[in-house]
Amino acid sequence: MEITTKIHQIPNATAQRLPIYYRSLKKLNETGVERIKSKELSQLTQIPSATIRRDFSHFGELGRSGYGYEVVYVTEVFRELLNVNNIINVVLIGVGNLGTAILTNNFKKEKNITIKCAFDIQSPYLGKEISGVPIFPMEQMKELVKKEQIHTAICAVPSEVSQEVIDDLIDAGITSILNFAPGRIKVPDTIQMKYIDFSSEIFTMVYQNEALYPGNPPGKND
Repeated sequence: MEITTKIHQIPNATAQRLPIYYRSLKKLNETGVERIKSKELSQLTQIPSATIRRDFSHFGELGRSGYGYEVVYVTEVFRELLNVNNIINVVLIGVGNLGTAILTNNFKKEKNITIKCAFDIQSPYLGKEISGVPIFPMEQMKELVKKEQIHTAICAVPSEVSQEVIDDLIDAGITSILNFAPGRIKVPDTIQMKYIDFSSEIFTMVYQNEALYPGNPPGKND
């Protein structure tokens, strides 16, 4: 069966769950599991089975009722959708505490994603490497990004300079940005911007926990 749906044609929430499905299915495939039902996949991913079935329905008939999903086939479908066969080079802006932590990890579990280089204005690591990633002064960013043809960036700079930095990234040819600074940034419609706001994530978790366990969270002493 040929899958004609593209990742930009599906709901954003579904697109955000695809990597979770892919990693779980890939592990199942590597352990020899041939078939799985949505209820079983739900236990692995912590995503409701109804949500899984709805997400999968965007890509046609991936499985059959009562039979489940062929692990190899669905894994390959998501592999193609996520374009994981290609190496994705990423640039990091900001080598403070957060940036250093990101570099130390450097997506070691994701073989097709690598931080090619990082930039800062006054980091003590300028001219050095962190986990094999070279650290350059900010004034070299545009030249190196264009030279390496990098189109994806992680922005880990303070809020007060994030707009200026992101403007420079866009001028350098960056089209996808993961931004850790709170507050919305003005970007053209052609730029894909993803925000990681730790405070918002914590508030969301607390709200969801209260909804699930109103007044009586697990482990609370009576």
